[in-house]
Order: sequence, then C-alpha cells, then structure tokens
Amino acid sequence: MKRLHLLSNAHLDPVWQWEWEEGAAAAVSTFRAAADFCEEYDGYIFNHNEAILYKWIEEYEPALFTRIQGLVRAGKWHIMGGWYLQPDCNMPSGESFVRQIAAGRNYFREKFGAEPRTAINFDSFGHTRGLVQIMRLAGYDSYIFMRPESLEGLPADDFLWQGFNGTEIAVHKISGGYNSQLGKSHEKIRAWIEEHPAEEVGLILWGVGNHGGGPSRYDLDRIAELMQEPHGWEIVHATPEQYFDDLQQRKKLPSYERDLQPRFVGCYTSMIRIKQKHRRLENELFMTEKMLSAAALQSGLAYPRAELQEAQQDLLTGQFHDILPGSSVQAAEEASLRLFDHGLEILSRLKARAFFALAAGQPKAPLGEYPVLVYNPHPYPVKTTVECEFMLEDQNWAEQFSMPAAYQEGRRLPSQPEKEASNLNLDWRKRIIFEAELAPMAMNRFDCRIEMLEAKPAPALQSEAGSFLFETEELRVRINALTGRMDEYTVHGISYLKPDSFASLIMEDNEDPWRMDTDCFPNIVGRFELMEAEQGTSFSGVKHTVLPSVRVIEDGEVRTVIEAVFRYQDSFLCQTYKLPKRGTEIEVQVKVYWNEKDRMLKLSIPTVIPQGAYRGQTAYGISELAANGQECVAQRWVALESAAADMAVTCINNGQYGSDCQNGEIRLSLLRSAGYCAHPILDRPIVVQDRFLPRIDQGERNFTFWLNAGTVSARREAIDREATVHNEQPFALSFFPHGGGKAVGTALELDDQVIQMTAFKQLEQGDGYAIRLFEPTGIGRTTTVRIPALQIEQQVELQGFEIKTLKLDLKAGKLTATTLLEA
Repeated sequence: MKRLHLLSNAHLDPVWQWEWEEGAAAAVSTFRAAADFCEEYDGYIFNHNEAILYKWIEEYEPALFTRIQGLVRAGKWHIMGGWYLQPDCNMPSGESFVRQIAAGRNYFREKFGAEPRTAINFDSFGHTRGLVQIMRLAGYDSYIFMRPESLEGLPADDFLWQGFNGTEIAVHKISGGYNSQLGKSHEKIRAWIEEHPAEEVGLILWGVGNHGGGPSRYDLDRIAELMQEPHGWEIVHATPEQYFDDLQQRKKLPSYERDLQPRFVGCYTSMIRIKQKHRRLENELFMTEKMLSAAALQSGLAYPRAELQEAQQDLLTGQFHDILPGSSVQAAEEASLRLFDHGLEILSRLKARAFFALAAGQPKAPLGEYPVLVYNPHPYPVKTTVECEFMLEDQNWAEQFSMPAAYQEGRRLPSQPEKEASNLNLDWRKRIIFEAELAPMAMNRFDCRIEMLEAKPAPALQSEAGSFLFETEELRVRINALTGRMDEYTVHGISYLKPDSFASLIMEDNEDPWRMDTDCFPNIVGRFELMEAEQGTSFSGVKHTVLPSVRVIEDGEVRTVIEAVFRYQDSFLCQTYKLPKRGTEIEVQVKVYWNEKDRMLKLSIPTVIPQGAYRGQTAYGISELAANGQECVAQRWVALESAAADMAVTCINNGQYGSDCQNGEIRLSLLRSAGYCAHPILDRPIVVQDRFLPRIDQGERNFTFWLNAGTVSARREAIDREATVHNEQPFALSFFPHGGGKAVGTALELDDQVIQMTAFKQLEQGDGYAIRLFEPTGIGRTTTVRIPALQIEQQVELQGFEIKTLKLDLKAGKLTATTLLEA
C-alpha cells in the first residue's frame, strides 16, 4: 500500500526577529505543549532537533526535560537530526561542521541514548557538497533540506547526493515547506495526495514553525479523521529514518554531484562584521587547540578542555542560519558580536598560556638585543613575513632613528621598520617587519638589534610618468598615480591582470538582506574615485602639508607599501598595496567608511583569463563556481584557472565569502547596506516609509586579500596551505625568557607539500589526542606523520579530498586510525 509519512515538528529559530532569551522561552512553551500531545495521542510522534534547545529546557524547566527523556524512551518523541543547531551550510569550515555534529551527537547520546541516522537542515540557505563526506563519516545515511526550493539539474526530490570523494548519502528535498499554518495541516496533506497520484511513498512536514508552535489539538484531530478516509494511502506519524527506510525499499534514487546552490545570495555578504568575527573565532579556536596540544605533549601543560568547549560553543551558536548569514534583527547582531568576542577572549588567554609554556628553555637575551619569539602552529615549514612590535629600553629624544634589524642564530634577515600602532611621535615604540622561514610546529627564536641612523630612511620608489613601477626578478607591479588602481601585475614575465584592477565598484541593491528576488548583482551604478590632493589630505587627518592621494608610505628590504584614498558620495576608502621584494604574493588592504543605502560594494580583479574555470574553497572540498555573473559563496580562497593557457590567479581572504565572476573578471563582494531583517511581502515596500531606519554595515569596515598567480598545478598545490597560514597566523611576541627550563623542538610534522592538518586536539572522550588530516586538491597522495617526542614516524595515505582522523595514544606511543567523531 502507498504510504505517506507525516513528520511533526516545530521549526524554532533560537534567534531571528527576536533575541535568544525569547527563543528560549518559545522552546520551553513549544516543548511543553508537544509533550502533552505525545502523552495524549496514541501513535503520535513529535520530532525535534538542535541540542541548544534541549540544553535550554534542561536548565530552565528540568521537570519537562525529564518528561521528554521518558517520551524518547517510549518512542513517542524522536530526537531528530542530532546536531548542535541548524547552522548556515555555506560559510562554516569543514572542521566547524565536524564540531557541530560532534557537540550534538555527544549531548544526545549522553542525555537520551539517541543517535539519529538522518541529518536535517530545513531552513539553511543552500548546502555545500562537502557535507556529504562529513555526514557519512559521522554515521549519517540520509539528509533532509528545503532550500533552494527549486534547483536546475536536480533529478528529483529524492536523490543520492555524491560528495567530493565519491561517498553518497540519500537526500530528500522538502516541498511545500517545513511547517503548516495553525489548523491547516490536514489541508496540506490532502493537497499533497491530490498532486502526487503516481507516488508510492511520500513525506510531509507539518506543525506551526519559525517561532516554535508545533502541533495543535485541532490539527491532530483532523489528521486522525483524514487517516480513516478511503484515499488509498496509509498515513502514519513517522520519523525521518522511517521515511528513508521505506523510500529506499521502493525506489532506486538518481544521483546528483554538485553543491545545492544558490539561494538568498545577499546572505553571502550581509553583516560582514559577523562573518569576519566568525572566521576569526574559527581560526583562533583551531590554532589555539594546536598550540595547547603541543604544549601538553611537550611541556606537560594541562589541557583546558572545559574552557575550549566554552569557546567552541560560542562559535557553534554564532553559526546559526539567521546569525552568520546576516538575516536577524540589529539587537541579535550586537548580541552575536558579543558572543564571538567572549569566545575570542577565552582563546586569547589560552593561547598565551600555551605560548609561555612552549617558550621554556629559550636562552636569555644578550644585552642590547630584543628577542622575538614566533610559534608556528602548522606541521610544515612556513615562509612568512613576521610583524612584531616591541619597546626600546628607553625613550630616544635625540634627532635620530633607532633602526631595528632581525637576526637568527647570528644571521641578519631582510628587515625593515614600519609605522607602529601607537601615534606617539617619539623614537620609542618599534614595529619590525622581517622575512623568515619558521620550523614546523615549533617555537622560533629571533633577536632584534638596533642600528642608529640620523633619520628613518625615505622611500626609494617614486612616481614616474604618472605611475609607481615596482620591479623585482619575479614580480612587476604598476600602480597608477592618477587613479590609485593597479594597471599591471606580471609574474615571471607573464601578465595576469588587466589595467584598472582593484577598482571598488558600487552595485545596485535593495533593502533585503537575503535578496530573495535575484541570484546576481549585475548593475554598476558608480565607483570609488581617487580624491583630489586637498580632499585626500583632509580625509587622512593631515594638516601641516598636502599629500598626494597615491603615495608610498613604507619602503625597505622586505616590501614597499603604497596607499591610495578614494571617495564615492558619502563614503570613503583607503586602499593599501603591500608589494614584496621576494616572492609574487601581494597583499591588498581595504579600509572602507561606508554610508550608502541600497548599494553593494564589490572589489574588481579583471584577469587576462577570459573563459576560465572559477573555483573556491568550501567545507573539506573545492566548489566549482559559476562564471556567468551569478553570485557565489566560497571560504578562504577563490581561483580563476585556464587549463589551456596553464594560468591561475588565486585570491585569499580573511573573512569575506561572496563573489561573482564573468568574462575573466573576479568581483569580490565586500559590503551591502540592506535593512535589518526585511524582505519583500506582496507588493508592499520592503521597509516602512514613515521613519529613519538603520542599515546594516554602516561605518568603518576592514578587509585583507592576498593575490598570487602561476601555473594551475602550482597554485592548486599551494593555495590551501597558504590560506591556512594567512588565517591561522603564526603567533609572534617580543618576550625576554628567563633562560631556565628545557627547550622543545617540533611537536608534529608532515613531510609532504600539500596535505592539511585541520585539527590537533584532545579526543572528544578520553585523554588521547585527535589529528585530523585532509587532502585538499582531489589527487590522492601520501604523507609521513612525525612526532619526535614519541619517536613516531608513520606513513598515511589519503585519497583525493579524503578526511582521515588519527588517534594519538600517549601511553602506548601509538598512532592509529579512528572515526571522524573520535569514538
């Protein structure tokens, strides 16, 4: 007989048009009513997910929590999904998804003995293909989603979704919404039956949702009556797992091999402060875990599991699908920024604890030298530019300049001074920039010496014929002195960019933070233009001279730094180019003072690759992105490649996700100016028209990008590690060690050039450690894991895009394979 599975739920956003306290209140009342109905109606099953909601019930109404535990044991209440919450499924890193699942799984196993097999993200705005392998390794065999509601090329509402590494999971796309209006559920069911006469099995989600609600007595009574009607269907209250078990016995499912995108493309950029703080908290959590694990392994430091879990909980909460995408009210935005800051403050203290433990055994500094210690948290050597500030032993009031130079084991390194953060116009505080190669996962020692000069050296690079031409053996860059934009970027004699690169474009937009009405932002309505010298000088806060609006502000042995200032209507922008004396990677910083309405800001990078493949990092994989002007989402990097020309341009970011690409032009999405929590309803104005309404992302915002180019294979193999190093930056601190203790070397090392270590942390359960490895190019390869302190040297093979988790047993001194959730 044909069977229709009814999935009763109460979709409840912890935060959206309300703050979390109201979300908690709604959870308590919704769960209380659902428990009453479970006890009253035979055969009825209530389904709900999200550990965060259950934790609120446990804390705020423990008697209800005990009732729910009993209903779960009786099979009347089903723990659905099993994640910490329903996160955004585009922007969290692959490791963040692992933590979302692990936190939920551990909680539901401990409190309810439940381990769901079907993952659910009903309301998330698109889904990365990287989820497939993660869910499979976490014990899931099926998945339910709703958005995007329609997707070109999707073969059916039920299909097998194939991940980057070839693994598959059964998927159901919800039709008709994840909820129902109060008292209307029987009408929704009847309509589905009439519209699907040829189906043998179906799934309908019902229950009042978004602010909770769930079932009602009227709905349950009408459904009971409908079950008895002669319509040829067996209608049953069910769980997701029951539906998929029935489905796969009846149907052979077609396959689908892409991301489930796009949907609500404005959310890739709205509330950029939230997105940047989220990225920073991700980076700091994973980096601090690595440092603490090394310190525990090498120095005996106690691993602070509880404090790390508190910071991780802040991260997981902030990934909720109405927080991270920027679709909440302003009060929720401010609360979420506080949440991220809370996690960052915890991690800053833990990172310092690890750093000082790892600094043990460093010798005392000789008289007149200033030590700089740099910890590299990555299991491979890192060539980098170190930036660190320190204080001279005394103020220098003479008309001289104290020139710092960095040394390593007596060898002078390319070094230069740059403007320190302080604005005291006195030779006292120093900021040194120097080139170094850092040993893998180890403390690296440098010593700064002072050379007295009559004055700080003036920049050598000057404007000639209307441009600043920067040249080394490897790199040629031309900055136009009349426009402030980059007119040439040539690497090893090959030009990769067209003139007028890094223009800041103003795009037509509207008040809707989701942008429910479009998948692209095609219309340019203006651009930031270079300010006249007097205006640019005033904007710069300078009053004793007139500055050109494009100028060299730093120049030395390490790099040349060029600054340009621009204006568009009521907004201002300062753009900085950092050009290396060695290497080909340039850094571009953009500081925006944004005061526009219904506009989007994009940064244009026109390449010479007209019909290239556009790709971007996603959760444990690489997304093949649209190159037709459609707005796309990626994580730490994007790349435009031409296999025919063997050319690739890559761009790394530190907290920016949206972009588009067309005709060889990459356009990075920086800012929007939408309203808070506003979207089209019928033919009404998007926002009310009778008062002042604040807009998202007004004021100062900052961005950093790292651009590089080369052959396709070289860029593919290097980009993922480069992006990791720029996001999880080695930690530098000027510190005078006492000379005691025992120095420690490399904690852990990988001997290949590509494979990533995405996590090094204490196991979820027990005292051992988890090491998570990932192959980021799609080509299988082998690495050797070395842990010198335990005399471990073990070869590990990974297939393309494979995630592999290893368990480090300190007592046995062994490294063995374990599950993704470290069971």
